[in-house]
Amino acid sequence: MTQTTLMSIPGQIDPVPVARDITPREDGRVDLIGLPKDRIRELFDEAGLDAKQAKLRAKQVFHWLYHRGVTDFEAMTDIAKTMRPWLAERFFIGRPDVVEAQHSTDGTRKWLLRTSDGHEFEMVFIPDADRGTLCVSSQVGCTLNCRFCHTGTMRLVRNLTPGEIVGQVMLARDALGEWPKGSMAGLEVEEDSAQYTSDGRLLTNIVMMGMGEPLYNFDNVKGALKLVMDGEGLALSKRRITLSTSGVVPAMERCGEEIGVNLAVSLHAVTKEIRDEIVPLNKKYGIDELLEACAAYPGASNARRITFEYVMLKDKNDTDEHAHELVRLLKHYKLPAKVNLIPFNPWPGAPYECSTPERVKRFSEIVFEHGISAPVRTPRGRDIDAACGQLKTAAEKKSRAQRDREAAEALEPAATA
Repeated sequence: MTQTTLMSIPGQIDPVPVARDITPREDGRVDLIGLPKDRIRELFDEAGLDAKQAKLRAKQVFHWLYHRGVTDFEAMTDIAKTMRPWLAERFFIGRPDVVEAQHSTDGTRKWLLRTSDGHEFEMVFIPDADRGTLCVSSQVGCTLNCRFCHTGTMRLVRNLTPGEIVGQVMLARDALGEWPKGSMAGLEVEEDSAQYTSDGRLLTNIVMMGMGEPLYNFDNVKGALKLVMDGEGLALSKRRITLSTSGVVPAMERCGEEIGVNLAVSLHAVTKEIRDEIVPLNKKYGIDELLEACAAYPGASNARRITFEYVMLKDKNDTDEHAHELVRLLKHYKLPAKVNLIPFNPWPGAPYECSTPERVKRFSEIVFEHGISAPVRTPRGRDIDAACGQLKTAAEKKSRAQRDREAAEALEPAATA
């Protein structure tokens, strides 16, 4: 694995946003995944195509990448056969490598993924009756050290690139078989790309709630989500995308203005003392400052409420008094709010226990009684450590030899059948 220096950033200090180039491939080819159409056009121009050809080829390739999900230039049937080897010699269509894929008994799926420079991270797909939600990571590790969160016990290694972020969405579509089928041969490039859709799509929503703090990787997350929302890209509505932050206040308004997706806030406590303990970032951006930023979030309304995530911790933040204070705060700041109550998902060495079902129910009732929606989130994927707060790369839980043994054992029944 490439020896990447760990990003030594304490949770109470904002990382300086420094642009980082994608690690060059050894063969010199440029990975096109994660690049906007204009950048692809520029690369084609720099590689020797004239302006008109560069624009045309960029449009064709962009469509094949994001509407059709191809990973091989040879599959781009409306590009001349002589042109395809030229593209393959200079460019590459990447995906994160899949190290391990797990299925929960409740249908949740989790993938352990590896970057081209050897670092591992996770993504999770959660199917429901009326939707399918992909939980996407933005960083390898995390810097915030939230005490209830398993990911927070990792060191932050590095930010994920736009290609590694959008690549998770594309990999999920690969795995779910959700790219349009059929040939485009003979179709004009100007044809309306919106007609190439997948019937019965399972992946309907995206939440930036995986490993990492998305607003500490703002530019890369923005670049990836722009491709996801692009009508000529993955074409997912911004209303179906939610970004979750622990409260990086200076970036919240910018998020609303420049990305425009739904906002979720990891609140988890209503007093300074408790939130300082649970979410150390609170020592830098306190509850009042955070809620003021939420009240000013562009686009927030009763039709697009801000979601406040609240993990239920036994004897820590779950009393009737805490519920009443939560209502008071949300009313005071006139917030169009929904509260997601999250039963704590245990992990080895966790310093907390989950509130009792009775306590969670009563907390929810108090908030509901004051006109604020407060559903209790059903834990999903607990048996494969895919539930909220449980993500931590299997590289730190299993040896490679152990994973190889498990893979070999899984193949044995098929070989003897």
